[in-house]
Amino acid sequence: MLAAELLLALLVVVAVLVTISRKIRVPYPVLLLLGGLVVGLIPGIPPLELDPEIVFLVVLPPILYVSAFLTPIRDFRSNLKNISSLAIGLVAVSAAVVAALAMALVPGMSWPLAAALGAIVSPPDAVAASAIAQRLAVPRRVVSILEGESLLNDATALTIYRAAIGAAAAVVTVSVVGSLASFVFVALGGILIGIVVGLITGFIRRLLDDTPVEITVSLLTPYAAYLPAEALGVSGVLAAVTTGLFLGRRSSLIMASEARLAGRAVWESLVFLLNGVVFLAIGFQISSISRAMDRTTLVELAVVGVLISVALIAVRAVWIFAMSLGGLLSKDQRPLRFRESIVLSWAGMRGVVSLAAALAVPISLPGEALPTRDAIIIITFTVILVTLVGQGLTLPLVIRAVRLGGDADEGHEESHARQELIEEALRRIDDLEQKWPDHKPLIDQLRTSYQHRAEHEEQLHDAPSNEAEQELVEHRQIRSDVIDAQRDALLAMRDRGAIDDDVLREIERELDLEEIRMEA
Repeated sequence: MLAAELLLALLVVVAVLVTISRKIRVPYPVLLLLGGLVVGLIPGIPPLELDPEIVFLVVLPPILYVSAFLTPIRDFRSNLKNISSLAIGLVAVSAAVVAALAMALVPGMSWPLAAALGAIVSPPDAVAASAIAQRLAVPRRVVSILEGESLLNDATALTIYRAAIGAAAAVVTVSVVGSLASFVFVALGGILIGIVVGLITGFIRRLLDDTPVEITVSLLTPYAAYLPAEALGVSGVLAAVTTGLFLGRRSSLIMASEARLAGRAVWESLVFLLNGVVFLAIGFQISSISRAMDRTTLVELAVVGVLISVALIAVRAVWIFAMSLGGLLSKDQRPLRFRESIVLSWAGMRGVVSLAAALAVPISLPGEALPTRDAIIIITFTVILVTLVGQGLTLPLVIRAVRLGGDADEGHEESHARQELIEEALRRIDDLEQKWPDHKPLIDQLRTSYQHRAEHEEQLHDAPSNEAEQELVEHRQIRSDVIDAQRDALLAMRDRGAIDDDVLREIERELDLEEIRMEA
């Protein structure tokens, strides 16, 4: 009962803190982490022990799946070299640097556990990067690289982590060649299972015509990819990501419009709640451990965590600027601009995966003096705190300082697509006029509506951006006023008993869809 009450309280805190974050324009993962820290320090608050298996098996698959599902394949493919360099090369180098620092700075640390710590803190977090980057005016290419990196880097980090924990437990003997072969097997196996699950799920979704059932299948899909892959000893992360990429590309063919609308709302709510509870729980965990540990030891380990954070930021910056230079020398890829490199260098926030991996370190290992596990947890939490809060809060300032604005390509693509669709609609209306001569009033009404849209799109395309934006605001206000008038009339009819609530909800749904379409 206490656990249920605590979960309900967490959800209330998440709702309050996210609402505040919207008002003060602070990324919600940052405020949730700080909120968890503060709430966890309140006397009498029960400690929250977040089971790492829950994070790995319950939280991680849907977050990775939906991020991959919404990833534009064209951008992902065009930036694949940069994404692969960050997700594989940078993670491996970062893990090696952190392992060397841990051996030098933490008494009693062994090489296997130092390597495990390096793997734990090396991958930036998908949620933190997306939550911060998407709300800022940055080029689509930067967002694509950040999201693509965070989708793939977990597989690299967790492969290193498992090898290191196995070596620490004297279960396996680690070699460079064996580790590389294992990584290739784990990666290719996960990708293969992801494709198979995507094919099967896509076939099933084509046969379904029931929105609640479709959404249920959608919610089960990431687990259908992740769990078999993990059971077979390959990457569940890559399996979930591959399935998400595969189905996201085919969503227009396998999903009806109502399922897409309802599914998007369900997934947004689910991912929001998962992210909110986990980031809040990170703050709780930091508070719980800080209260239980000796202050001197806590401060010493926190200092080590800060030094490792600085090292991770430096390694990332050097790697990304080296990538940029390599792009300048290469003819087969567009190099990163200096401003883009600065922003990418400062966007390496750590989060959910690092938390789960740290907590999953075994409580006891042969030959290890374990407060070493406590040291790993404290250092990991410090890295999460420094990078998520420090970099997360200052990233908007960095973007403004280097004057990295958004690109106009996406707006031009959307405008061009709308104009082409309107032209196709008008051509189809001309054909339908001959096919359905008895319905000329409806045909004329449709033609007039699409001709107005064509004129409107042309005006928006040719007008200065500020005039176009003002005109768009005015058009939305006019349409919104008309929809609001209909809603008021609908409510008045229900209140005087002219219609029932079922009728109200059905018509209200049509008005809601019209409003969503207008805002889109």
